[in-house]
Amino acid sequence: MNPSFANFIRKKRIAAGLTLREFCRLTGFDASNWSKIERGLLTPPQSKNVLEGIASVLKIEEGSQDYKEMFDLAALSSIPDGLIEEELLAQLPVFFRTVRGENPSEKELGELLKKIRSSWTPEK
Repeated sequence: MNPSFANFIRKKRIAAGLTLREFCRLTGFDASNWSKIERGLLTPPQSKNVLEGIASVLKIEEGSQDYKEMFDLAALSSIPDGLIEEELLAQLPVFFRTVRGENPSEKELGELLKKIRSSWTPEK
């Protein structure tokens, strides 16, 4: 199973000992709508401020790997199904790390480039 914002947040919420209702009370979300986000029926919030608030409630430290992963997964969730191949989607975290100025390994970059090249076909 590919990582998703829904699964990531649900695991973090449960690990923090928060029920869905308690999490929603602390973040100001409607429990019904948040439940739909955790089940992958609604896309997660995209606002940096909202995501920072979620991170704060879940005690995810700013700049940590979990913090970056949460933002990456939120961004990935906004890509419509069928728009991108599964293998390429799995490589996007490497792309996001590169954009943030982090240094992925040569192997990771090579795999990403290989996937991008193999998915692109010139129009005839």
